[in-house]
Amino acid sequence: MKLKEIGALLHADVSAEQGEIEITGVASAAAATAHDLIFATDEATMEKAYASQAGAVIAPIDAPAHKTKAVLRVAHPKFAFALAASKISPQRAPAGQHPSAVVHAESIGEGTSIGPGVVIAPRVTIGRNCQIFPNVVIFPNVTIGDNCVVQSGAVLGATGFGYVRNPETGEYILFPQQGRLVIEDNVEIGAGTTIDRGALEETRIGRGTKIDNQVHIGHNVIIGKNVIIAAQVGISGSCVIEDGVILAGQVGLSDRVTIKAGTILGGQAGVYVGATVDGPGQLFAGTPARPIKEQMREMATLKRLAKRPKV
Repeated sequence: MKLKEIGALLHADVSAEQGEIEITGVASAAAATAHDLIFATDEATMEKAYASQAGAVIAPIDAPAHKTKAVLRVAHPKFAFALAASKISPQRAPAGQHPSAVVHAESIGEGTSIGPGVVIAPRVTIGRNCQIFPNVVIFPNVTIGDNCVVQSGAVLGATGFGYVRNPETGEYILFPQQGRLVIEDNVEIGAGTTIDRGALEETRIGRGTKIDNQVHIGHNVIIGKNVIIAAQVGISGSCVIEDGVILAGQVGLSDRVTIKAGTILGGQAGVYVGATVDGPGQLFAGTPARPIKEQMREMATLKRLAKRPKV
């Protein structure tokens, strides 16, 4: 890919001479070769970038010029680098179905790749240009949009954990789990993650949401657009997670919790049954989750109390 094409993609100016540089890969400054693209975000990383062997550097708007190295100046270098990398070195398997996959003869969109050992049940629809990695299991009544990624070992649309207790005998029986799972466009789902289908209605994962490895999402959960969910998060049934929320590692949500748009829950934060956490752009921590400054004050107070001499 020529540098002038990358410049056009990123809306960054490139001289006519430098525009003809051929870029074939992306790399770190330490590992770059003359045909690699790298990025820098501040003065320290700019120094390393300019000293590297890279063919071109994506840099901040105010980056200084370099005598010989091509520099693409953009507002957000790290994002621009990721965008360029998706075009230079797309990490995709070829479209098609591996012979060892078991796929029901229904709709698999154009350009979608199905890896070895995948099982896709009836009443499943998968959109265009998706990547379904090895050993994924997709149960009935699942709809996956376009440009989605499902990493190995994920299980989508399994029976939800919903039981009703007989008050006389103590016996538990399964409440009907006959709903569906809807995964909108541009969602990525990590390895070993499990997402249950709805009980009577649906579980829904909003457009652009990114889910890390070993996350569990229970039945009837509604997740908004562009949500980030880190590893080992557990989300109980009937929670609502609005647009732009960030859940850090090992966050735990009890059932019927609402996390309002733009709220951030720090690692291992917990939210009790039925609670609402509302703080756009704010970081919440602890159990029960509360604003980080409040939680830190409480911890400091407890520390001081623990140091008091015993009476």
